[in-house]
Amino acid sequence: MQDQTHDPFNDPQAVASYAQGPARNVPGWADMMRMADLLLSESAPEDARVLVVGAGGGLEIRRFAEAHAGWRFAGVDPAGEMLKLARATLGPLAERVDWHEGYVDGAPQGLFDAATCLLTLHFVPLDQRLFTLREIRRRLRPGAPFVAAHLSFSQTPGERETWLSRYAAFIASSGVEPSRARAAAEAVGARLPVLSPAQDEALMREAGFGGLQLFYAGMAFRGWVASA
Repeated sequence: MQDQTHDPFNDPQAVASYAQGPARNVPGWADMMRMADLLLSESAPEDARVLVVGAGGGLEIRRFAEAHAGWRFAGVDPAGEMLKLARATLGPLAERVDWHEGYVDGAPQGLFDAATCLLTLHFVPLDQRLFTLREIRRRLRPGAPFVAAHLSFSQTPGERETWLSRYAAFIASSGVEPSRARAAAEAVGARLPVLSPAQDEALMREAGFGGLQLFYAGMAFRGWVASA
């Protein structure tokens, strides 16, 4: 785990404002979450066990838990502060979640009926991306659905900068001061190992996922559904 002094996901002040971020920074975030729920529901049973990778904050688990009274969850996240926020976000619903502070290779080994990885893979270092996807895949029942969504845009010089500029413009249009929006986009470009959609799809296929389909495209973000 990263040193907490340099990790915003373990900074209590940064974590306290996390819940406002997705709706402000991710185009169509609420509808993307609704679509993810519908896609999982296509094949997940009423008593599904759902693996949620990057569960800190608890927003997606709350959405799924409210919609499906019989689902139980394993919530995995390396940031303890984010898991605290997730527990608070869920309230009584947190009783249906088994929490795991760490990475997916430390998650339960039993087979799950579905899995999600939302707004998370763009934080995973490139040399760990395929490993992470494979660890998710091997925890799923054959045919189980997997939904992923994260930053994914062209890495061709020139096009990459255009997408980062659009990312900044969208954040600014959500009410963020323009200089802060530009700084956020610069941080994404400098620190996050973002891939192109073609590269993301190739990694998911290499990890063993089939039936890969794009279901969401929101400016610099993409979302896919696949099966184990």
